[in-house]
Amino acid sequence: MNALIISGGSLDMEFALSYIRNYSFACMIAADKGMKFFYEQKIIPDYIVGDFDSADPKILQSFQEFSDKEGRPEILQFQPEKDETDTELAIRIAILQGCDVIHLLGATGNRVDHVIGNLHLLGAAMKHGVECRMVDRNNRIRLVCQGITLKRERQYGNYVSLFPFTPQVKGLTLRGFKYPLENYTLECYHSLGVSNEIVAKEAEILFRDGVLLIVEAKD
Repeated sequence: MNALIISGGSLDMEFALSYIRNYSFACMIAADKGMKFFYEQKIIPDYIVGDFDSADPKILQSFQEFSDKEGRPEILQFQPEKDETDTELAIRIAILQGCDVIHLLGATGNRVDHVIGNLHLLGAAMKHGVECRMVDRNNRIRLVCQGITLKRERQYGNYVSLFPFTPQVKGLTLRGFKYPLENYTLECYHSLGVSNEIVAKEAEILFRDGVLLIVEAKD
């Protein structure tokens, strides 16, 4: 079951609408300022969550009035002095709803601290056995704790970069890539995994221990 979360970072409207058309989402969640996208596109999300410190009060009021009449969206407001970001709260809701794949849009942008925080939230989903994809027009980012296969016809862009999200990723083997590896230990503080390319119909990423950050990039 797919979930869509719109967060408060940079969001390309045309891209987001195209992305929504390409997937069937059982659950749609606005994280704080992300509600602006749903409001402007006249889409009613299932949940709106956050402390609403960066949300437009008029938009929030509009959704509250609609919720009072129609019973949705469910609006969950938290105090600003909290341990979690609004995006983390949204991911928790998606997990509680039984979603097994989360698509996170609006999670990149100028606030590098938030981008780094959102990368770590991919791991929060992974710990619950849920795949979380952080996507914008040029990138698709995910964390994996086991090997995967990428099909060239379905890859997101031309480049695949790999980064260890643990001190080491052991036994890394790459097949079907321009730059293959065999039983390699990929360590932090090294750029070896940047900008590989798929050259076969399918590319395998295999490893026996660690957590790997995979970035598929268009340019």
